[in-house]
Amino acid sequence: MKNFVDEVLQNSVLLVSICAWLIAQTLKVILTLLLNRRLDIRRFVGSGGMPSAHSAFVVSMATSIGQVYGYNSSMFALSTAFALVVMYDAAGVRRAAGRQAVVLNEIVDILQTKRKISERKLKELIGHTPVEVIVGALLGIMVSKMLLGYFLILQ
Repeated sequence: MKNFVDEVLQNSVLLVSICAWLIAQTLKVILTLLLNRRLDIRRFVGSGGMPSAHSAFVVSMATSIGQVYGYNSSMFALSTAFALVVMYDAAGVRRAAGRQAVVLNEIVDILQTKRKISERKLKELIGHTPVEVIVGALLGIMVSKMLLGYFLILQ
């Protein structure tokens, strides 16, 4: 078990990607504080919003893999394809599900006024706008370019 933990902690690609995710999630908390004038710690672990932490994570991973193994490697191709699927899902499928949740919540509100329904509201902020995905991707590239060398030196 110790070898596993040691190897994971020496995986610079993974560590840089986790840092990109942490930075994106922290930015969500800060932006919510600035824009809504309230501290919402749940934004640190929540999905949706600016910037896309999913995009930051997978693009940082793909960029780091490109830097370590070469941008012409199969590993980079695979990680880039994975990143594109995640970003498409975040801006497409999950965003559409969030829009549907808004409509369903409105229907439940209308029904609740007429009779007692004990349905909880659906989570509406689960996807991203294309801008949130792009900003997350750019954040992922920047974090990878800035931190990968630092983590590689530590090894």
